[in-house]
Amino acid sequence: MRHLIAGNWKMNGLAAEAAALAEAVAQGCPVEADLLVFPPATVLTLVARILAGTPVAVGGQDCHTDGSGAHTGDVSASMLRDAGATWVILGHSERRAEHHETDDIVRQKVNAAVACGLNTIVCVGETAEHRREGRQAEIVGWQIAGSLPKDFTGVLAYEPVWAIGTGRTPTEAEVEEMHGFIRGELRRELGVNGEKVCILYGGSVKPSNAAALMALPDVGGALVGGASLVAADFLSIARAAAALSNGSAGG
Repeated sequence: MRHLIAGNWKMNGLAAEAAALAEAVAQGCPVEADLLVFPPATVLTLVARILAGTPVAVGGQDCHTDGSGAHTGDVSASMLRDAGATWVILGHSERRAEHHETDDIVRQKVNAAVACGLNTIVCVGETAEHRREGRQAEIVGWQIAGSLPKDFTGVLAYEPVWAIGTGRTPTEAEVEEMHGFIRGELRRELGVNGEKVCILYGGSVKPSNAAALMALPDVGGALVGGASLVAADFLSIARAAAALSNGSAGG
């Protein structure tokens, strides 16, 4: 199985920084892993041009539900395509929290993105409060049911919100348990398509833990935040994925 490694640059990177990072990733990309990068919208076209013809795909960090209109500051799926994107992240925990995106809004965005030919990564995950209350399965289950169209064929990313940017990482047992639960929910919601959906793990993924996390059942790759801003770290995670794809590491 080839693992998918997605680097979410979030609101980081001016033109010169983005160009240098994109060039470094392109030069060091292992062919045995599938790599994606999601730069800010302001440098999307620049990064797409640099990575054109390389194995590294480019995506946007969000899109609007509408194709055009009076939505100041927003970006449509067709605009992302026009800028060079082939992927988009939707429903990231920071969008859900900071912009109050509901599951219904996320589902509408998925439909808009797919209609424009974009591949989608849809994020789900629980907060620290949800986990303390023992509600992580309930919350993630509702997010899956509400955020995914019934014909969904994209990628799902599980991101424990309490681990993002905190340096805290769930235990391997916790990750395995949640990914197993998610696979079951995908089968229940999507039928046979639920078996085909790639599930990424996202939450303080770094070179030191990437191989162990991606070797777990139903972990098909990683959604990488901070480590994706450092080319050496991101490429180290990509090499860990390539080693697993080659059967030389993990189980």
